Amino acid sequence: MYIDVVPNRNSPPAVLLRKSVRMGNKVRKETLANLSELSPAQIEAMRKVLGSDTPADFGDAQRFYITRSTPHGHVQAALRMAQRLGLERLIAAKHSRQRSLVMAMILARVLFPASKLATVAQWPHNTLAAELGVQDATEDELYAALQWLQERQPAIEQRLAQRHLQDNAQVYYDLSSSYYTGRHCPLAAFGHDRDGKTGFPIIVYGLLTNDQGCPVAMQVYQGNTADPSTVNDQVQKLRTSFGLEHVTLVGDRGAITQTHIDEWKDHPELGWIGALRSSAIAKLLREKALEPSLFDRQNLAEIHSPDFPEERLVACFNLELCQERRRKREDLLVCTEKRLERIRRSVERHKAKPLTAQQIAEKVGQAKNQYKVAKHFIFDIADGHFTFQRNKQSIEQEQQLDGIYIIRTNEPADKLSPQDAVRQYKGLSRVERAFRCLKSVDLLIRPVYLREPTHVRGHFFMCMLAYYLQHHLRNAWAELLYADEELPELRRTRDPVAKAEASPSAKLKKLTHKNTAGFGVQGFQTLLKAMATLTHNHCELRNEKGAVVAKFIKYAEPTALQRRALDLLEVCPVRGS
Repeated sequence: MYIDVVPNRNSPPAVLLRKSVRMGNKVRKETLANLSELSPAQIEAMRKVLGSDTPADFGDAQRFYITRSTPHGHVQAALRMAQRLGLERLIAAKHSRQRSLVMAMILARVLFPASKLATVAQWPHNTLAAELGVQDATEDELYAALQWLQERQPAIEQRLAQRHLQDNAQVYYDLSSSYYTGRHCPLAAFGHDRDGKTGFPIIVYGLLTNDQGCPVAMQVYQGNTADPSTVNDQVQKLRTSFGLEHVTLVGDRGAITQTHIDEWKDHPELGWIGALRSSAIAKLLREKALEPSLFDRQNLAEIHSPDFPEERLVACFNLELCQERRRKREDLLVCTEKRLERIRRSVERHKAKPLTAQQIAEKVGQAKNQYKVAKHFIFDIADGHFTFQRNKQSIEQEQQLDGIYIIRTNEPADKLSPQDAVRQYKGLSRVERAFRCLKSVDLLIRPVYLREPTHVRGHFFMCMLAYYLQHHLRNAWAELLYADEELPELRRTRDPVAKAEASPSAKLKKLTHKNTAGFGVQGFQTLLKAMATLTHNHCELRNEKGAVVAKFIKYAEPTALQRRALDLLEVCPVRGS
């Protein structure tokens, strides 16, 4: 904005408050207010204000007012990244009220996650709704927009797959759940709860990402759905909906089971990478197909077994993991022994009226199952009598498995080395990170407040799109965050079995709390709060009588950190990441 003096032939010149608007290759002037009634001193002071100089005094009284200051920088950053990603056109090619509402919900989920009612209540306190033209929206409109989004989900996922997946790519799949506090959603059911919220029904959802952890698709299931039963849905989606001729599906041992592997033998175009369960590893040890001496000089070796024909098995041994598991087991055994010893003393004290064997067994049952190590104890229970001791044989058998895990795959050796098989399996940690962001303080996908299945599915998919936006924001702002900027290269070159170490630059960041450019590094949420202090200010000029003679918008001057954060959004790569 600037002050423009326009000459009049036979009248005093007009003093106008204007701003320049670029229309293609042309710059157009837009008049905001006529300042001709102000005195020359006031006009000069106004020039200083617009030039961000020291605020000036408007004569006898201060007549320049900021009537409202609204957080804006975090909205500006999120909108800028959404534009770089083409998020609006990803959702729908044509502008519509529903698309604007969905965009508002996605950005709100990144900036200030809350229920739909709370989201609407927060819109007047930032510039998000005004930027997208949905200031008058109600929570009922948001519910309807969720249903509209859920209907468009297959088409949006296809566009994401075209952008972020290609033939011969690795696709990661994992399953999680969120608890549900109501009683009226058909999707909520009791099942394997991953939140530790016992007593609540859950909703299960699976997430597909590319090898960089960028989300591509999400599917919601009833809470009592078992992990393996969801995998074929993802395979069908990859082959039919996304039209991929060959992909490698990476999943954990609970998702890629022997049943699935047997079914996929008729589909050689589908590659997979999984892991063996501990019971299968124990069997290999008993049958001498896996010898602990393999790891005397190396931590990784490829083995073969007739139990797994047409498969490659990559056995790994991690010494730090071995030591940690033995330490943890010993701690659990000691804690269990303390509880059992209290029971033994209690039994001895009841001499006048000895406890029955059933009473003792009930007490022991509660104690032995708390730390999940009951199989490592031998109990002797009778009326008025209780003793226990460690089962050394059971402990020694389990110790043989400490630090050992085995990756399994059907990919040929000329396409996938043993080291890369381990690296790609460990890439599942990126899906786990996505779940942490979705479920923790970042996006707060839980608790789920909705009832209608279409609204619930739309809510989960909207949260996935919010994570899609956040994923790219984190990548763009890596130098300003505590992120390890060398991590992508380290993942390709470091020892796949040994404990992961941060790069020297990441360690220096954590030590000095600054990056190489001297900026203080931030957490993601802290950086968003810092961006929010870049405000959108409603300003007024008033004459001596208090009458408003001009109104205009003035944005706060960005700090060096805010300017750098905005600049990074313009140069960051987005496609395929």
